[in-house]
Amino acid sequence: MINFDKNTRLTTLLITLFAFTFISDISAAESKWIAIGDLHNWYSEQGFEIEVGRTGQVRDQQDGLRWPAQYSFQDVQAAKGLWIGSTNYADPVAGKTFDYKVAHIGPRGPVDSKAEIMTQKFKMYAKYDHPNVSVDGEPASTLEFMDLVDSVDVNMLPDRRILNVVNTSMGITMTRNIIGFSNQNHNNYHITDYVFENTGIYNEAGDSFSKTLTGVYFMFQYRYAASREGGPYGSGGYWLPQNTAWGRNTVNEVLGEYPADGEIRAQYSWHGLHSQAADGHDNIGAPYYGEGGDGHLSAQHFMGIVTLHADKSTTDHTDDLSQPSTTWYIGSDDPITYNNDQYNPSKMQGRYAHMMLGHPAKSQAEEIGYTATDWKFASTADNWGNDPGGYSQAQAFGPYDIAPGQKIHIVLAEGVSGLSREMCYEVGGNWYDATVALGGLSNPDGSTPASKDEYKNNWVFTGEDSLLRTFNRAIDAFEADYAIPTPPPPPDKFEVISGGDQIKLVWSNSAEDFPGFAGYKVFRAIHQPDTTYEEIFSCDLSNLTNEFADVKAKRGFEYYYYIVSYDDGNSNQVDLGAPLYSSKFYTMTSKGAKLKRPPGKSLDDIRIVPNPFNIKASGGELQFGPGNPDRLYFYDVPPVCTIRIYTERGDLIYTIEHTDNSGDESWDSITEYRQLIVSGIYIAHFETPEGESTFRKFIVIR
Repeated sequence: MINFDKNTRLTTLLITLFAFTFISDISAAESKWIAIGDLHNWYSEQGFEIEVGRTGQVRDQQDGLRWPAQYSFQDVQAAKGLWIGSTNYADPVAGKTFDYKVAHIGPRGPVDSKAEIMTQKFKMYAKYDHPNVSVDGEPASTLEFMDLVDSVDVNMLPDRRILNVVNTSMGITMTRNIIGFSNQNHNNYHITDYVFENTGIYNEAGDSFSKTLTGVYFMFQYRYAASREGGPYGSGGYWLPQNTAWGRNTVNEVLGEYPADGEIRAQYSWHGLHSQAADGHDNIGAPYYGEGGDGHLSAQHFMGIVTLHADKSTTDHTDDLSQPSTTWYIGSDDPITYNNDQYNPSKMQGRYAHMMLGHPAKSQAEEIGYTATDWKFASTADNWGNDPGGYSQAQAFGPYDIAPGQKIHIVLAEGVSGLSREMCYEVGGNWYDATVALGGLSNPDGSTPASKDEYKNNWVFTGEDSLLRTFNRAIDAFEADYAIPTPPPPPDKFEVISGGDQIKLVWSNSAEDFPGFAGYKVFRAIHQPDTTYEEIFSCDLSNLTNEFADVKAKRGFEYYYYIVSYDDGNSNQVDLGAPLYSSKFYTMTSKGAKLKRPPGKSLDDIRIVPNPFNIKASGGELQFGPGNPDRLYFYDVPPVCTIRIYTERGDLIYTIEHTDNSGDESWDSITEYRQLIVSGIYIAHFETPEGESTFRKFIVIR
């Protein structure tokens, strides 16, 4: 395990060299997000999502497949790959026949966007666009830079659809449609519908051939690592060993390798035991352990893929229960996962050999010692196998013979589930608190646990059942041709307006014509947007309104809001009578609103709060929330003035131009050079445009 604190210079050098090499090789690719449900993920125009393929930054090793996306650093996606292989391929570019031909996307870059994978179309379609959300007149939607809609189609069944078409050097054109729903019963999975057609187009110019492709496999790879929050690229706590960030201890399970009719065909993963967990504690669920820790679980995620459909052949489009024909695990750092060479016979033969492996006698999870009825393991995942990067899921469909103009249709759903954020804190906190008697704790089945680890792990592994339930809902949606109930749309305009004694919320009535519309609910969070929200307002048809005044907001704190529309619950197929809600992400604000007082009547009214500022003694109550631990406020200032902060000896360290005509201004105790000020006496000078001025002295104790 590399310790960033002790090896900062070496680590920085290695990361810089790796990043430079990676970025210099990779071709830039456009990406789009589906981000209207609790699962957020980005998708690449190149046809699959390679390692650090969105930003090219090493710190984004875990990037995407965020659940629950309301909270920061919930990414569990590390790398993905798609290989397309064929036998006896007469290559029109090389001018010779290869025993095996493989075109590839990932799991590592670069992707050859000129001669191997050629993007033809990449568009986002929406049932309706995200609303116009503002705070104090400024755009403030959390979706502003994520939900980039190209076209609105009100007749579309899902809420979002990405259409991606790529030609490959194999002469196969891949069309994938990726869809997502906002219905709360279906918002933690995305469905990807693939059509692979033998168009014969093999280069960027659009030249084509007409020949039958034989022995064709489509192999997908999924490298998962749950989750980013506790690792080196997460929240800053860094309570997990570094190599958890690339999935060294990821455990992979397979279901339905030889399915009977109706048996689910799925592969899924979770955060397994790690031998280097701090002080040797049980790290299932990745509890926040150590100095400053509170025990909350940061890797409760179960994530994976379920097969919804795979053609038997190009002429028989019924679902083939024997597909995928390969469900293997593959070393994530295996040399075969690195750069492809589509004209290197040995490399292509090696990749093709992986496609036709079939099913292992035991899944990786079974090799490690996991059983479906017991959370205990025979060994830690990171000590199993010899691949330093851990192991990825691999699934291959085929072999198929595809004549010119013929197609193969494959449909997959990818989902993430697990304990709720609230339960992560409750269960993890109970586990962490050694003073809690086991007699006061209960397993999910109501029994008393024999140990705190058993208690924690039994709760974590309820996520396995939750993921399987997610898979079954994806199957239901597919079998219904995606005609699942649609929640009402959100208001198409949502404004938050800071005031002197209240924060006013105003929204449009655009959602009220939706069949079954029943009302609105407003939710609020304090200090930061990625935390738990509380419901603060609700109305129905009997008291319907389009505005609300938050008169309980307190001065000096920042507030974040969202509003949802809801229906009468009559269309809810999962829980009849329970309302369906518009997605919170449509209206969730990314900019804080706060109370503003009227300007002071004279310079004599000016106050500095708190003064003295003693961060150790205040206990957080005099500061303005955990997100602003160093904030000071200047109250009752003139409507327009310049505030200059000096040290006691007269050095100017910060200047604030106060221009919003209110009586409030804040300062986060930093200098012009972004340095946090030290203990001492400071002087604030206030000057109006008319030349009036005054001084205030304040004390900082750290």
